[in-house]
Amino acid sequence: MDLVFLSVAELATAIRNRKISAVEALDAHLAQLDAHNGAIKAVISLDRKGARERAKKADTALAHGEPLGPLHGVPFTLKDMHETSGMKTTVGFPPFADYVARQDSPVVARLKAAGGVLMAKTNVAMMLSDWQSNNPLFGRTSNPWNLERTAGGSSGGAAAAVVAGMTPFDVGTDMQDSIRLPAAFCGIYGLKPTEHRISLAGAFPDPGGAERSVRLMSCLGPLARSVEDLALIYRIIAGPDGRDTDLAPVPVEDMAKVDLKTLRIAFAPSFPGFPVAGDIGTAVENLARRLQSAGAAVEEAKLPELDLHDDLAQGGGLIGMMMEAAQPEPPDEPTPVSRWFEALARRDRSILAWDNFFDSYDALLCPVAMTTAFPHCEPGTPIKVDGQEQSYWMLPAHGAVFNYSGHPALSMPCGQDSDGLPIGLQLVGKRWSEPRLLGIARAMMPLTSGFRRPPGY
Repeated sequence: MDLVFLSVAELATAIRNRKISAVEALDAHLAQLDAHNGAIKAVISLDRKGARERAKKADTALAHGEPLGPLHGVPFTLKDMHETSGMKTTVGFPPFADYVARQDSPVVARLKAAGGVLMAKTNVAMMLSDWQSNNPLFGRTSNPWNLERTAGGSSGGAAAAVVAGMTPFDVGTDMQDSIRLPAAFCGIYGLKPTEHRISLAGAFPDPGGAERSVRLMSCLGPLARSVEDLALIYRIIAGPDGRDTDLAPVPVEDMAKVDLKTLRIAFAPSFPGFPVAGDIGTAVENLARRLQSAGAAVEEAKLPELDLHDDLAQGGGLIGMMMEAAQPEPPDEPTPVSRWFEALARRDRSILAWDNFFDSYDALLCPVAMTTAFPHCEPGTPIKVDGQEQSYWMLPAHGAVFNYSGHPALSMPCGQDSDGLPIGLQLVGKRWSEPRLLGIARAMMPLTSGFRRPPGY
């Protein structure tokens, strides 16, 4: 068995059936990390000693016949924003360089309770604020497919570690495409669930014990090499937790079994006024044709009558107001609270428009981002898309639309572009429909390239 490229479920089953030990699984991933992380710089804050102790305890529990969780003995990493007891959480920000939380966040606690063996954190954009993962503490993460290209951000370290076989899964955050864009750039799967589906408690280091200000648009979700693994991790971490009161008490169900012949799929090679590389638009159209040949009802999307550019601007405004509330001192001229409620009312109209859209379709197939992985650059540098310079700030536009609306969306690998880089396509569904959306993605897998191992790994 090539342990570092087994799925999460395969690893857990092999450990449970004593074909391998938890220590052997950990050692294989540490060896992969030692071989490749120096060039990629995806994994940081490695807790080699602690992980080995946890793996030994997992093997002892198995030998004693103790109850096993679905991740028993499976090693994993976490994006460097989850509060974890005994391990630094820095978000790449020098003032947080030595911060260690007093307790695990609910998501971390659930993964550990399921039997997972936490090894390390993964690199991020400083303060999670860019679509490249680079910061003063740990440097720049590169894409395993081409070290001259970015792995994306802000979950770039997570995506690079998963695709390179250094970890079977990770959990990222997504406020503006920050799970889906890195997943697409690296050729893996990433899920942004419905807003308020997974706890945000402890999802950002908080040395001062400040009140949580980020309560909208941001989501936690898994990155992995298969849809089945997304579904497994999602099932463990989703749902009310007793700390985040915004979470909806919607049942967390298993991934649905879906027949393509029963589906109504809308597709959009791009959105009005949003730039996109030709290879990506073509990939959307090609998959739409394959879906139609497989028996699905497929049509080009009649998108809601919304100004999507304005939606992006409104979303940016909401983020700005939340960041303003997070500052230790209020600005000289704070934003009036009436502006906040006006912004929420404007957002409600877009949410309802997309809800009405999904009354007619099971899913929307569209791009994740305007391009594939681009060369490392300074943030704000125009990005060349098919030879034309485009605004850096439009990179995540296709994904950020659904942070604003709150709908679940996932990135799935679907071939490569003319430079041999992964193309990721986005699948979007109804709010609270993650089990069905994941089932649709799994049914589509035979029609896509699925995960491919990068050369040399």
